Amino acid sequence: MPSLPSHARVVIIGGGIVGCSVAYHLARRGCTDVLLLERRQLTCCKTWHAAGLVGQLRATQNLTRLAQYTTQLYEGLERETGQATGFRQVGSVAVATSAARLEELKRGASMARCFGLEVEILSPGEARQRWPLLAIEDVVGAVYLPKDGRTNPVDTTQALARGARLRGARLVEGVKVTGILRSPGRVTGVATEAGEVRADVVVNCAGMWGREVGALADVSVPLHAAEHFYIVTQPIPGLPADLPILRDADARSYFKEDAGKLLVGWFEPEAKPWGEQGIPESCAFEQLPADLQHIEPLFAGAMRRVPILETTGVQVFFNGPESFTPDDRYLLGEVPELRGFYVAAGFNSIGIQSAGGAGKVLADWIIDGHAPFDLWDVDIRRCAPFQRNRRYLRDRTVEALGLLYAMHWPYRQPETARGVRKSTLHDRLAAAGACFGEVAGFERANWFAAPGSEARYEYSYGRQNWFGASALEHRAVREAVGLFDQSSFAKFVLKGADAPRVLGRLSANEVDVPVGRIVYTQWLNERGGIEADLTVTREAEDSYLIVTSCATQHRDFLWLSRNIPDDARAAAVDVSSAYAVLGLMGPGSRELLAKLTDADLSTAAFPFGTSRIIDLGYARVRASRITYVGELGYELYIPGEFAQSVYDVIVDAGTPFGLRLAGYHALNSLRMEKAYRHWGHDISDEDTPLEAGLGFAVAWEKGGGFLGREALLEQRSRGVRRRLVGFALERDDGLLYHNEPIWRDGELVGKISSGMFGHTVGGSLGLGYVANPEAPVSNDWIAAGHYEIEVAAERMPARVSLRPFYDPAGERVKC
Repeated sequence: MPSLPSHARVVIIGGGIVGCSVAYHLARRGCTDVLLLERRQLTCCKTWHAAGLVGQLRATQNLTRLAQYTTQLYEGLERETGQATGFRQVGSVAVATSAARLEELKRGASMARCFGLEVEILSPGEARQRWPLLAIEDVVGAVYLPKDGRTNPVDTTQALARGARLRGARLVEGVKVTGILRSPGRVTGVATEAGEVRADVVVNCAGMWGREVGALADVSVPLHAAEHFYIVTQPIPGLPADLPILRDADARSYFKEDAGKLLVGWFEPEAKPWGEQGIPESCAFEQLPADLQHIEPLFAGAMRRVPILETTGVQVFFNGPESFTPDDRYLLGEVPELRGFYVAAGFNSIGIQSAGGAGKVLADWIIDGHAPFDLWDVDIRRCAPFQRNRRYLRDRTVEALGLLYAMHWPYRQPETARGVRKSTLHDRLAAAGACFGEVAGFERANWFAAPGSEARYEYSYGRQNWFGASALEHRAVREAVGLFDQSSFAKFVLKGADAPRVLGRLSANEVDVPVGRIVYTQWLNERGGIEADLTVTREAEDSYLIVTSCATQHRDFLWLSRNIPDDARAAAVDVSSAYAVLGLMGPGSRELLAKLTDADLSTAAFPFGTSRIIDLGYARVRASRITYVGELGYELYIPGEFAQSVYDVIVDAGTPFGLRLAGYHALNSLRMEKAYRHWGHDISDEDTPLEAGLGFAVAWEKGGGFLGREALLEQRSRGVRRRLVGFALERDDGLLYHNEPIWRDGELVGKISSGMFGHTVGGSLGLGYVANPEAPVSNDWIAAGHYEIEVAAERMPARVSLRPFYDPAGERVKC
């Protein structure tokens, strides 16, 4: 048994390509007191059998940045370490056999330009020129990315390992971690078969064992293994060695030249979960049993796309395990439950192309104490605790593997492992025709089908089947009154004598306000970036209600909890499950609510930004006059056991007022007309209030200051170089979603962060950042430009505005 040190600054669990990348990048940053422990041999279990594809285009700009970095790293790794990697930049071709798939590829091409990637849109004939063995009878178009590549996973991992060792890191094989050492709230090391090692930081890079290693520390690492199939053919005479990677997502297939042969793999629509009872201890370099019947239909599709497969023998039929997460995005960062315990796992079959970038940013995160830029898409804090549930993971994995090559429709909802979290009003909404979507496992009504119509999605890149129904909901809120179930809101209470001081330091806005006042504010980091976007209601002198989004519940509660000083007389409690929330919104909301309560709702007695307890029906509820739709309205916070009776009272009284149930699609279109920001799309931890146009919510001179103030002051003095603005397409046949390029006077200056059709203004709307690296972005510079938004490779003229396109003065919310 190898001898281990008694202490290391960082212990890494797992010697696959990701673990070796983390060790390499830590050492490259100067953190050489690193110990990597591998239970068997480097690359065993998953890395050794990976296909080795190295693509660059990912779903977001920052994830694409990571993939681009990976490519750059692999390109020079052999020169640096002397270890061959097999990396070759051969490019990739993705083909489409339907108009919908071609639009998806074109939208991806536009997004690639946004991210600085070289991309070409090809005709079927041009695709065959790039890939001579391709059958193109049913191909309608293709996209070519010349900088994509391939690598040898084992050799690349060994190169990273050698680079880490050369810089002083220690990598030890044949030692299994058997436990995680902890003190209250913090990791302190690991227990192994060779003894204990104390550590300041432990990194879980255990791949398929990631969930089990997380369980050793009692933290949630939601991933599950599934079988993944590919073949390697007999040699094919004349096969070009520089053949690009080929992807035919409609046939669920990918193709790679491999030493004169073809490697062909699949992502089938219904996967085979594996290891439901835990990953076998013996798993290292074993193959799983072949299942020709399972893969036969996809093999037939691959032969239609590449006919030479019909006459070429199969040398290897491979079946090996890969790990998948509930949302097909990997898990990165410090876990919320335990300080110093980091995760880099669950790579959903893109571990090779992600390892370089993921290893670099995680090393930066560990050393600097924060992520180098916005990584919310893969941040493990997005995961809910229930998602470690083994049955849930197994059922979701059936779908997750296939989603890699499924159509990536706008608003697409998962179909498996549904119904996990429900509002107490769920059954009533379902009976009223609700079509539900899912956020963090929470079932939320996205739209309501008309009587006699089926409440289900029919996806497309154009106006989907719910467009008209959602428009009616939208108009009801603008013209009469709409009722939203917003029970999925995350709700925290901060209570104690020091609560005003604690929350004041945390919030950019002034929260030391009279009891019953609501404050819209951001929580900032030391760099001025927006960590949370939320409302704060002062319930009492020593108590605040904090309301934020369902998706950021665990992230925001962690930020709150960790920013309460140890000596502060204040405690935070997550009360999300205690209250249902109904949003009663629209010009008729006051009149309707007045029929159900004896409270004085007049503007003089109950102005905008007021919150108080009122009688409603037979219940006592908190009514908060605030809005996310830009109309007079009230958020009603109702103890869960009273929610159904309150809902029934409102619905029963609503007919004369034109009340209509409304869903989250209408909420989104309404907020877009008012240019209300959405955290995770329009704002993030690398966007400041000044860049986001939220300077009005910053109390610059309040007593005690606030976290991030110094960074904001510096930015204010020098001016911002990027600014969030609104856009309206001048054509009504284009729809904006996100990541569409923004062109100003023929130059690429930014991208759309979120988009939706605005039914009141009658056009497609978007929010997006525009940048001017040469000088501060002024209002005059913004207004002087001629703008176009690129939608599926076509530029469409657009109007720009720093003010909302609807009710720019905000008069309707305050009437």
